[in-house]
Amino acid sequence: MNPLDIARWQFGITTVYHFLFVPLTIGLSALVAALQTAWVRTGNTGYLRATKFWGKLLLINFAMGIVTGIVQEFQFGMNWSAYSRFVGDVFGAPLALEGLLAFFLESTFLGLWIFGWDRLPKKIHLACIWIVSVGTLLSAYFILAANSWMQHPVGYHLDPATGRARLTDFWAVLTNSTMLVAFPHTITAAFVTAGLFMVGISAWHLARRRHVEVFRPSLKIALAVTLIASLGVAVTGDLQGKVMTRQQPMKMAAAEALYQTEKPASFSLVTVGTLDGRKEVFSVKVPRVLSFLATGRFDGKVDGINDVQAAEQARYGAGDYRPVVPVTYWNFRIMAGVGFLTAFLALLGLWLMRRGRLPRNRWVWRAGVLSLVLPFVGNSAGWIFTEMGRQPWSVYGVLKTSASVSPGVSATSMLISVLALTALYAVLIVIETGLMARYVKAGPPSEEDVAPPPSDGGSAAEPSLTLAY
Repeated sequence: MNPLDIARWQFGITTVYHFLFVPLTIGLSALVAALQTAWVRTGNTGYLRATKFWGKLLLINFAMGIVTGIVQEFQFGMNWSAYSRFVGDVFGAPLALEGLLAFFLESTFLGLWIFGWDRLPKKIHLACIWIVSVGTLLSAYFILAANSWMQHPVGYHLDPATGRARLTDFWAVLTNSTMLVAFPHTITAAFVTAGLFMVGISAWHLARRRHVEVFRPSLKIALAVTLIASLGVAVTGDLQGKVMTRQQPMKMAAAEALYQTEKPASFSLVTVGTLDGRKEVFSVKVPRVLSFLATGRFDGKVDGINDVQAAEQARYGAGDYRPVVPVTYWNFRIMAGVGFLTAFLALLGLWLMRRGRLPRNRWVWRAGVLSLVLPFVGNSAGWIFTEMGRQPWSVYGVLKTSASVSPGVSATSMLISVLALTALYAVLIVIETGLMARYVKAGPPSEEDVAPPPSDGGSAAEPSLTLAY
C-alpha cells in the first residue's frame, strides 16, 4: 500500500468513528432540552427524572465526540498537508467560527447546565441547555459549509502565483447550494438517530416494566420525533439527489450503477456487476423512477458512468474519474433502506402505543431495542457514499485526492498511526459502551433524588452534581 491509500484508510476510519457521536449529540441535546422544558412548564417530576437520565447519556456521548474530533484536526496537517495548503484560506473561516462561536456555546453552557442544578433559576438553567442545542446546530452548519465547498467549490479564485485557493466571497461559502440541502438532511438524520436511541433504551426498560412513568413518555416522544424526522430525511434526501445530479453527475450515476445514459432512466432495485465495478451483469429495475428522483420529471435524462467519464476526461484531462461503483451503489441503498425502515418502525410503534396501550409481545420490545443500531448504520453509509462518490477528487473538479496527501510522510509512519488510532478507538468504544450500559441499567433517578432541597434552611449534600450525575 502507498501513503495515499493508507492516509485515506486512516481518515475514513477516524471520520466514520467520530460521526457515530455527532448526530446523536445534535439530536439528543434538543430532546433533553424539550424534556426539561416540559418539566419547567408542568412541574411533573417524571419529566425531570427523564431529563437527568438522558442528560447523563448526552454528556458521555458529548465527551467522546470531543476526543475523537480532535484527531480530525491533526490529520489535516500530518497526512494531508498539500490539501491544507491549498484550501487553508477557504477552510479557515468556517472552521474558526465553528471553534470560536459554536463550540464555545456548547462547552460553556453545557458546563453551566451540569453544575447549575439548584443553583441557577429554573428558566435560566433551562436556557443553558437550549443554547447548547443551538451551538450543536451552528457547529454542524459551519462544518457542513466547509465540506460542501469540497463537493461544490464556490466563492474563491485560484491564486496564479501560489496555485492556492483564495476566499473571495465568504457568504457564498455559507450559502452554497450543496450546503443548503446537506444541512437539513444531516439535521433530520440526527433527530432520527436521537429518536431511535431513546426508543431502544426505553424499550429495554419497558420490556421489564421498569420506570414506566419515565420511559413511556420518553418512548412516545421519541417515536413521534423519529417519524417526523424520517419524513424530513426523505424530503431533504430527494432535494439533495437533484442537486447532486446537476453538480456531480458521476456520483449519481455510480449510486445507481448506471453505465449508459438513459432517458427516461430506471431505478435499480438490485444490480450485480463485475468485480471491478466496470460493467453491469444483472439488474432489476423500476422504469422512470430514477428520472424523477434525479430531475423531477419522469422522462428526464440521467447521464451514465461511461458518458460522464468521457466528458470529464475532455474537461480535466486523461484519467479515471469513476469512483468505486460497488461501494457507492450499496452504501446508497443501505442509507436509503435504513431511512424507510426507521419511518415504518416509528409509525408501527405509535400505532401499538395508541390510547395508552403498552404492548406485551416480546418481539415488539426486541424490535425496539434492535432499532437503536439502525441510524448509526445509515449515517455511516451516508457519509461513506458522500465522500467515496466524490473520488478521485478531494475538492471536486479542482484538486485530486492524489495531489492532497503529505509529500514527506512515509507509508510506514502512516501505517503505524493507522494501527495506533484503530487500537485506541477500539479501547474508546469499549469504554463508551461500558459507560452507556452502566447508566442505562441504573435507570433514572428516583422521586426522592429529584425532590427539592429542604425549605427550612437546611441543605441537601451536593444537591447539584450528586443528584444529577
